[in-house]
Amino acid sequence: MEKKRYVIPILFIAAMIIGAGFSSKSDEFELTASNFSTEGIELFYHVPEEAEVSTNFNFLDQENFLLLGKSYLGFKEALGFKESRGRYQIVNPYGYLGKYQFSRSTLRMMGFKNIDCFLENTEQQEAAFNAYLSFNKWVLRKEIDRFVDQTIAGVKVTESGILAAAHLAGPGNVRKFLRTGGASDAADANGATVRYYLKMFSGYDTSHIEAVEKPRLF
Repeated sequence: MEKKRYVIPILFIAAMIIGAGFSSKSDEFELTASNFSTEGIELFYHVPEEAEVSTNFNFLDQENFLLLGKSYLGFKEALGFKESRGRYQIVNPYGYLGKYQFSRSTLRMMGFKNIDCFLENTEQQEAAFNAYLSFNKWVLRKEIDRFVDQTIAGVKVTESGILAAAHLAGPGNVRKFLRTGGASDAADANGATVRYYLKMFSGYDTSHIEAVEKPRLF
């Protein structure tokens, strides 16, 4: 009978110790959490207006598209967004393929043989874009030397603008625009013109792109 007298006090003491332990951890957490505050921190966020999320809103009008500024990556992503909204698997109603909207004839000209897999191969699409830039820079190398920094039809000519316009309408149509002072202004099936692309993609850094007559795809 004497042994049973000690069971209840021992259990009571153990429960008090365990309870105190949990209480102290909870108080410590609440105290730590209360120290977090955004006071004095400069926050950057934006809630778009209705017009900004409409189908007519053009992200390319923003100075720092995708926060990439005027870098080459900014140029590439801005052009891809303009062509296809950045979608690799898209085929437009006129048969142009992928993120950068290549025609089948252009891809064959650059040496692509298995075009059927082109939409599923993002690495191949990026390689095609870089190769086509190099090719157009080689074709238009004299125009780049001659016309960059001039103003034609109200648009300041830059190398990136020339390359973007060549992607749109082909280097021959860009040459005609420049050499006719803007009088010959070719447009694609959607109405986008050489002049429009010269202006839209002006001033990006494409200086590292080499002018290559027969660029390597990979």
